[in-house]
Amino acid sequence: MKKIIIAIDGFSSCGKSTMAKSLARNIGYLYFDSGAMYRAVALFCLEQRLIADGVIDVDTLRNRMSEIRITFEADPVTKNSVTILNGRNVEKEIRSLEVSRIVSQVAALDFVRTDMIAQQRSMGEAKGIVMDGRDIGTTVFPNAEMKIFVTASAEVRAQRRYDEIIARGDSANFDEILENVQLRDHIDQTREVSPLRKADDALLLDNSFMTREEQEQWLIERFNEIVKE
Repeated sequence: MKKIIIAIDGFSSCGKSTMAKSLARNIGYLYFDSGAMYRAVALFCLEQRLIADGVIDVDTLRNRMSEIRITFEADPVTKNSVTILNGRNVEKEIRSLEVSRIVSQVAALDFVRTDMIAQQRSMGEAKGIVMDGRDIGTTVFPNAEMKIFVTASAEVRAQRRYDEIIARGDSANFDEILENVQLRDHIDQTREVSPLRKADDALLLDNSFMTREEQEQWLIERFNEIVKE
């Protein structure tokens, strides 16, 4: 069976990473979380004090991009892909609300996207991968054989994010999360570089009221249709 590139794009907190991970496991492909890469850059900015009062020190970040190297490794227990920033597992840190507040700003910087896209393309050279993000099917892999665009209402997505944070044992405010989701939507759709949009040949998946099992079945069916063509 031929190997392909699967690009899954869509709005924040749509569960793209969860479905992409599951699909990759089910079909024996490698999974790469492009959104986690931008979150890792945002974490780098926070840890290196390159952001103050919500403003990024763009010039310093541009000069230090060569210090940022992001890879993915399989967790020895869960077998899930985890994000490695300069040799350190940062999977938990990059999911914080503090990172969420600035990641869209970081991802909108042209030099950040150029660097991340180059790293992403190198990961996909051998195909047999599933990658999710905001511009995978439009910019990173415009010739991907399978493209999915995922959407859900802002309220549904905010609730999912809230539940995820509470499940970790952290505190959360639903209204703050909803505001953050709506702000990220606006930034992602209006940025000058690689704005979030559905590729013309992408399949639309609104998972607002779908169960995880229904999503998995839908994805597997689409995958089987494409690889048999």
